[in-house]
Amino acid sequence: MSWNESGNQQDPWGKPGQKKPEQEQGSGQQQPEQKNRQSEQQPPDLEEVFNNLLKKIGGGKGNGGSNRSPSAQLPVGKLLPLGLILGAIVWGASGFYTIQEAERGVVTRFGKLHNIVLPGLNWKPTFIDEVLPVNIERVLELKTNGSMLTQDENMVLVEMTVQYRVEDPAKYKFNVNNPDDSLKQATDSALRYVIGHMTMDDILTTGRAVVREKTWNALRDIIKTYDMGLLVTDVNFQYARPPEEVKAAFDDAIKAQEDEQRLIREAEAYARGQEPIARGQAQRILEQASAYKEQVVLNAKGEVERFSKLLPEYKAAPEVMRERLYIQTMEKVMKNTPKLMMDGAHSNNLTVLPIDKLMQKPTASDATQTMVRPQVHQVPQITQPVQPVQPVPTQQEAEPVRKGRF
Repeated sequence: MSWNESGNQQDPWGKPGQKKPEQEQGSGQQQPEQKNRQSEQQPPDLEEVFNNLLKKIGGGKGNGGSNRSPSAQLPVGKLLPLGLILGAIVWGASGFYTIQEAERGVVTRFGKLHNIVLPGLNWKPTFIDEVLPVNIERVLELKTNGSMLTQDENMVLVEMTVQYRVEDPAKYKFNVNNPDDSLKQATDSALRYVIGHMTMDDILTTGRAVVREKTWNALRDIIKTYDMGLLVTDVNFQYARPPEEVKAAFDDAIKAQEDEQRLIREAEAYARGQEPIARGQAQRILEQASAYKEQVVLNAKGEVERFSKLLPEYKAAPEVMRERLYIQTMEKVMKNTPKLMMDGAHSNNLTVLPIDKLMQKPTASDATQTMVRPQVHQVPQITQPVQPVQPVPTQQEAEPVRKGRF
């Protein structure tokens, strides 16, 4: 294209791309038709739609909105969709939450219970749902104490501890206004009921386990009607003591009962220790008796057997056998006796000499005692004299028969 042809379409003294005034007038007549054709072929512009919307919103304030230049309205129209998209992303991301392993999530939708969420990563629509995490594995503890009246109209100071945990999170949050305080009041009521039906001596001494068991059962029945979603795991009876004015007397009574129980246990332990010993001794005596019985029986059988063998000899010579048996018996008897018996010739008295003392070496003290007091014992007089043994007539008269030896 030559410079002249291009100059016919463009003003050399104007801005680049600016046409001559004659061409602008001729082209101005064709612009409305071209704009209509282009509007039919192209989709509507979103910026124009938002600009029109903003003009309608700001129209009620007068002409202040119409005085704004298009360059001032253009950034607002472009940032509004981006702001909406960014807000939607932030809203969606804020709905993610995590429930711990020991917790359960109570989901409420517009303040009403919706469902229970398990542990893990979850999502909720923000500003619509609300999640209340509840720990169902943690064991909580509450204490109740006070002065209570017993059955025998005495005052006693009692303290009890209750351990519990949440069993149903939904009931724990919505069935009772303040479940922890309600449980404390129920515990106090159950404890007062049990203390009021027991005597003071039982409460302070042997009835502690009974108070704990009855209080636990009564508390379980009370919270069952409330349906608080709580589970009582343990009840501990801490202490029970009388008022300070009578505490010393009750301490003495308790100490006496403890001493009684201690002595009873010691006696039972001694009995358990002595019983096996006594049984062992009884068994030993029985075994000894059995052994002695067997010994006597066997000795008797041996004597019978011995006499059975001596019987033919006795029948052949009775006097000789009688004397022989007498002599053997006296030998057995006298060999264990360290004393010598001497028979008087003209009297029935027997003189006993201590041979064991005579055989010992005398000392100075023994000699003095012997000189002062001789040890001579006299046997009482024998009423029946010993009859001499008659000789047995035999063929040989010349041999005398021996009558005894001492």
